[in-house]
Amino acid sequence: MAARTKPLLVTGERVGLRDKAEMDAWNDYLWRSDDELAELDATYPLKMTYEQYAPIHKDDLNYISRRSHRFAIVELSEGKHIGNCMYYDLDRRAKEAELGIMIGDRAYWNGGYGTDAVKLLTSWMFNQLELNRVYLKTLDWNVRAQRAFGKAGFTQTGFREQGRYRFMLMDIRRDAWEQMQAVADNAD
Repeated sequence: MAARTKPLLVTGERVGLRDKAEMDAWNDYLWRSDDELAELDATYPLKMTYEQYAPIHKDDLNYISRRSHRFAIVELSEGKHIGNCMYYDLDRRAKEAELGIMIGDRAYWNGGYGTDAVKLLTSWMFNQLELNRVYLKTLDWNVRAQRAFGKAGFTQTGFREQGRYRFMLMDIRRDAWEQMQAVADNAD
């Protein structure tokens, strides 16, 4: 029996976002076990078997948080799961949240898929969560990520040392995002 896919919540030019599902466990395990991807995510790679990881993944899916939500990034032409993104640390009073993303499938690096996913999630966050600010951090040496975030409208706001890492802080505010939307609408 084929795995049932969840519907896409929003689509862009290259990717769509959908809620995470059990069918994502294998890709998530591979990506979280990868040394290079872990370094790009400023973490350590998983050191457990898939059999140990699968129930943890399933439990994570069942944990509902009011302060975060995880999405699968799906390449549109083939419907392939190529990465993940999420918002977290949602602060409804301050009307802001942090964004995170990982394109785990290297075949989709440097092709605009990450930028498209960031634009989609940012728009979803501003529209659905009614935020005034979306922020993120990326490793100060990860120029590829910084370019993708810049193309999505994020600007540098500073740096932060955290353990053995140095992060560039970036954000986008509602007014800047609305201006980008107006320019894009006028270009159509």
